[in-house]
Amino acid sequence: MDFAQRMARLGTESAFEVLARAKALERQGRTIIHLEIGEPDFDTPAHIKEAAKQALDGGATHYGPSAGLPELREAIAKHVTEARGVPVSPEEVVVTPGAKPIMFFTILALVGRGEEVIYPNPGFPIYESVINFVGGMPVPIPLREETGFGFDLDLFERKVSSKTRLIIINSPENPTGGVLDRGQLELIADVARRRGIPILADEIYRQFLYEGEFVSIMGLPGMRELTVLLDGFSKSYAMTGWRLGYGVMPVPLAEQITRLMVNSASCTASFVQLAGIAALQGDQTPVARMVAEFKRRRDLIVDGLNQLPGVRCARPRGAFYVFPNIKGTRRSSSEVAERLLNEAGVAALAGTAFGKYGEGYLRFSYANSEANLRGALERMRPLFERLAT
Repeated sequence: MDFAQRMARLGTESAFEVLARAKALERQGRTIIHLEIGEPDFDTPAHIKEAAKQALDGGATHYGPSAGLPELREAIAKHVTEARGVPVSPEEVVVTPGAKPIMFFTILALVGRGEEVIYPNPGFPIYESVINFVGGMPVPIPLREETGFGFDLDLFERKVSSKTRLIIINSPENPTGGVLDRGQLELIADVARRRGIPILADEIYRQFLYEGEFVSIMGLPGMRELTVLLDGFSKSYAMTGWRLGYGVMPVPLAEQITRLMVNSASCTASFVQLAGIAALQGDQTPVARMVAEFKRRRDLIVDGLNQLPGVRCARPRGAFYVFPNIKGTRRSSSEVAERLLNEAGVAALAGTAFGKYGEGYLRFSYANSEANLRGALERMRPLFERLAT
């Protein structure tokens, strides 16, 4: 079978590849501690599951509008208005099966062959994958440890060109846990406004902020008309398997994204959307409890990593990942990640899974129990001691 050339430009998400390899080792009798996959280890709150059950019993098992159920779009518009301080209408909301379609469809709708997209590197690998897939030109902006993994703003301004069609930002960020502060966002917004360049703001980890102020670029002057806000339910409500995300964007773009939904997934499952309303309107205590627990785990794993030979780990301000510097091992990220899996039974990701500027780092998800985090640190120590000699 001959495949279209564009398929060779489509990348992957290494977390799922490493998960599959770790599961294969478990089938051989190995015990693996999973720190590779980015999903909360908490269960979906009971009131959300109950809403889904009631929706199923009520017959919400048929096609719905491609842009999403009106009642969920209204709930999302109200939620975003309150959370970001920006008035949003339901017509600006498109609901999708997971948040990934928002990034895929936005890039597909805005970027032509040879046109440029600025994006963070290291960053979520699907950004670069989809830019390449549509024939665009990826323009990475390095996120550097010495600046708290924020945008290199001088380089950013130099990289913006007449071919730039989209700027992607992610805050709090995967994989580094970095957060763009107000000053950085104002500089990015100023460039976008002057040149009329849309921004895809990936804010899926908004509620996982441990220190400082969360600022959405959408709320800055003149940015509502240029911002595509990406968010969803997977992380905050531990609903990764439910596949429920959304975008908030200017109405003309929302109409184009809806056309792409019509031509791909048709619609998002209705009973899942009704559960999403319960998530937004119901008790938020489970979210606060989960975030508080993740902050405690963050401190545990950061302190533990900083005691390992050849490892230096900054304390991330957001998300639920740590991105330790392992340059002291004098080994590549991929080699260390491979040896952690095979020799220590700890599944982690090489920093290069998130782009070339991730070399010299690893990513660990601390969405796991305290016992497993402590166990992983104990397992890793002998390996890092060997690497340091």
